[in-house]
Amino acid sequence: MDSARDVPARDTAAVRVWQAVREPFAAATWSRVAYALLAPPLSAVCVPLALLGMPTGRWQRALVRRLLGADVPGGGRAGLGHALLATPLNLVTALVTLYGWSLVPMNLGWPLRAGSDCSDAWGGPTFAGAWAFHAVVGGIGFLLLMPWLGRGLAALQLRVAKSLLS
Repeated sequence: MDSARDVPARDTAAVRVWQAVREPFAAATWSRVAYALLAPPLSAVCVPLALLGMPTGRWQRALVRRLLGADVPGGGRAGLGHALLATPLNLVTALVTLYGWSLVPMNLGWPLRAGSDCSDAWGGPTFAGAWAFHAVVGGIGFLLLMPWLGRGLAALQLRVAKSLLS
Protein backbone atom coordinates (compact mmCIF):
# COMPACT_ATOMS: atom_id res chain seq x y z
CA MET A 1 0.00 0.00 0.00
CA ASP A 2 2.17 2.80 -1.28
CA SER A 3 -0.37 5.38 -2.36
CA ALA A 4 -3.76 6.69 -1.35
CA ARG A 5 -5.35 4.71 -4.20
CA ASP A 6 -4.23 1.42 -2.62
CA VAL A 7 -5.84 2.26 0.72
CA PRO A 8 -9.38 0.96 1.25
CA ALA A 9 -12.15 3.60 1.09
CA ARG A 10 -12.72 3.59 4.85
CA ASP A 11 -9.10 4.66 5.45
CA THR A 12 -9.02 7.63 3.06
CA ALA A 13 -10.04 10.10 5.79
CA ALA A 14 -7.12 8.94 7.91
CA VAL A 15 -4.79 9.30 4.93
CA ARG A 16 -6.02 12.86 4.33
CA VAL A 17 -5.53 13.77 7.97
CA TRP A 18 -2.00 12.34 7.88
CA GLN A 19 -1.20 14.33 4.74
CA ALA A 20 -2.50 17.52 6.36
CA VAL A 21 -0.33 16.94 9.44
CA ARG A 22 2.71 16.16 7.29
CA GLU A 23 2.29 19.18 4.97
CA PRO A 24 4.06 21.78 7.19
CA PHE A 25 7.21 19.67 7.10
CA ALA A 26 7.25 19.01 3.34
CA ALA A 27 9.96 20.50 1.14
CA ALA A 28 7.36 21.87 -1.29
CA THR A 29 5.82 23.95 1.50
CA TRP A 30 9.12 25.64 2.27
CA SER A 31 9.82 26.10 -1.42
CA ARG A 32 6.54 28.04 -1.71
CA VAL A 33 7.47 30.09 1.37
CA ALA A 34 10.83 30.90 -0.23
CA TYR A 35 9.08 32.01 -3.43
CA ALA A 36 6.66 34.17 -1.45
CA LEU A 37 9.57 35.91 0.27
CA LEU A 38 11.87 36.22 -2.76
CA ALA A 39 9.34 37.35 -5.38
CA PRO A 40 8.82 40.93 -4.07
CA PRO A 41 12.51 41.89 -3.93
CA LEU A 42 13.09 40.30 -7.33
CA SER A 43 10.20 42.33 -8.76
CA ALA A 44 11.61 45.50 -7.21
CA VAL A 45 15.01 44.84 -8.77
CA CYS A 46 13.54 43.82 -12.12
CA VAL A 47 11.57 47.04 -12.74
CA PRO A 48 14.55 49.38 -13.21
CA LEU A 49 16.67 46.70 -14.85
CA ALA A 50 13.92 45.90 -17.35
CA LEU A 51 13.65 49.59 -18.18
CA LEU A 52 17.37 49.50 -18.98
CA GLY A 53 16.79 46.59 -21.36
CA MET A 54 18.01 43.67 -19.23
CA PRO A 55 16.33 40.26 -19.72
CA THR A 56 14.53 40.20 -16.38
CA GLY A 57 11.77 37.87 -17.55
CA ARG A 58 14.36 35.11 -17.69
CA TRP A 59 15.21 35.67 -14.02
CA GLN A 60 11.57 35.66 -12.99
CA ARG A 61 10.88 32.47 -14.97
CA ALA A 62 13.93 30.86 -13.36
CA LEU A 63 12.61 31.69 -9.88
CA VAL A 64 9.22 30.21 -10.75
CA ARG A 65 10.84 27.09 -12.21
CA ARG A 66 13.22 26.63 -9.28
CA LEU A 67 10.85 27.26 -6.38
CA LEU A 68 7.38 26.50 -7.74
CA GLY A 69 8.44 23.71 -10.07
CA ALA A 70 6.58 25.02 -13.13
CA ASP A 71 8.08 25.75 -16.50
CA VAL A 72 6.88 29.08 -17.88
CA PRO A 73 7.65 29.54 -21.57
CA GLY A 74 8.28 33.06 -22.66
CA GLY A 75 10.45 35.63 -24.24
CA GLY A 76 10.61 39.24 -25.23
CA ARG A 77 10.04 42.05 -22.76
CA ALA A 78 7.52 40.25 -20.57
CA GLY A 79 9.69 40.76 -17.48
CA LEU A 80 8.73 44.41 -17.04
CA GLY A 81 5.00 43.70 -17.24
CA HIS A 82 5.25 40.88 -14.74
CA ALA A 83 7.45 42.90 -12.39
CA LEU A 84 4.97 45.78 -12.40
CA LEU A 85 1.66 43.93 -12.37
CA ALA A 86 2.58 41.06 -10.05
CA THR A 87 4.22 43.22 -7.40
CA PRO A 88 1.00 43.97 -5.42
CA LEU A 89 0.11 40.27 -5.29
CA ASN A 90 3.70 39.37 -4.37
CA LEU A 91 3.71 41.93 -1.54
CA VAL A 92 0.39 40.73 -0.12
CA THR A 93 1.59 37.12 -0.35
CA ALA A 94 4.85 37.95 1.42
CA LEU A 95 3.04 39.82 4.21
CA VAL A 96 0.49 37.03 4.73
CA THR A 97 3.28 34.44 4.70
CA LEU A 98 5.47 36.30 7.16
CA TYR A 99 2.63 37.11 9.52
CA GLY A 100 1.02 33.68 9.39
CA TRP A 101 4.23 31.75 9.96
CA SER A 102 5.31 34.15 12.73
CA LEU A 103 2.13 33.30 14.65
CA VAL A 104 3.29 29.70 15.11
CA PRO A 105 6.30 30.35 17.38
CA MET A 106 4.66 33.41 18.97
CA ASN A 107 1.71 31.33 20.16
CA LEU A 108 3.66 28.21 21.06
CA GLY A 109 5.99 30.39 23.11
CA TRP A 110 3.15 32.49 24.51
CA PRO A 111 4.30 32.25 28.15
CA LEU A 112 7.59 33.91 27.24
CA ARG A 113 5.82 37.06 26.08
CA ALA A 114 2.64 37.02 28.17
CA GLY A 115 3.80 38.25 31.53
CA SER A 116 2.17 37.14 34.75
CA ASP A 117 -1.40 38.41 34.34
CA CYS A 118 -3.54 35.87 32.47
CA SER A 119 -6.94 37.16 33.57
CA ASP A 120 -7.73 38.85 30.22
CA ALA A 121 -5.98 36.31 27.99
CA TRP A 122 -7.91 33.97 25.76
CA GLY A 123 -8.18 30.66 27.55
CA GLY A 124 -7.62 32.40 30.90
CA PRO A 125 -7.93 33.18 33.73
CA THR A 126 -5.47 30.39 34.55
CA PHE A 127 -1.99 30.33 33.10
CA ALA A 128 -2.34 26.70 31.93
CA GLY A 129 -5.63 27.39 30.17
CA ALA A 130 -4.29 30.48 28.41
CA TRP A 131 -1.14 28.68 27.28
CA ALA A 132 -3.12 25.65 26.09
CA PHE A 133 -5.48 27.85 24.10
CA HIS A 134 -2.65 29.81 22.46
CA ALA A 135 -0.61 26.68 21.74
CA VAL A 136 -3.47 24.70 20.21
CA VAL A 137 -5.40 27.40 18.34
CA GLY A 138 -2.63 29.84 17.47
CA GLY A 139 0.42 27.60 17.34
CA ILE A 140 -0.70 24.24 16.02
CA GLY A 141 -3.68 25.74 14.20
CA PHE A 142 -1.53 28.08 12.14
CA LEU A 143 1.11 25.37 11.68
CA LEU A 144 -1.55 23.31 9.91
CA LEU A 145 -3.25 26.25 8.14
CA MET A 146 -0.28 28.11 6.66
CA PRO A 147 0.90 25.40 4.20
CA TRP A 148 -2.57 25.30 2.64
CA LEU A 149 -2.87 29.07 2.53
CA GLY A 150 0.61 29.22 0.99
CA ARG A 151 -0.40 26.61 -1.56
CA GLY A 152 -3.36 28.72 -2.66
CA LEU A 153 -1.34 31.93 -2.84
CA ALA A 154 1.45 30.19 -4.76
CA ALA A 155 -1.11 28.83 -7.24
CA LEU A 156 -2.41 32.36 -7.75
CA GLN A 157 1.13 33.68 -8.21
CA LEU A 158 1.86 30.91 -10.70
CA ARG A 159 -1.25 31.76 -12.74
CA VAL A 160 -0.18 35.41 -12.85
CA ALA A 161 3.37 34.44 -13.83
CA LYS A 162 2.16 32.12 -16.59
CA SER A 163 -0.16 34.76 -18.01
CA LEU A 164 2.32 37.65 -17.84
CA LEU A 165 5.62 35.93 -18.60
CA SER A 166 4.42 33.81 -21.54
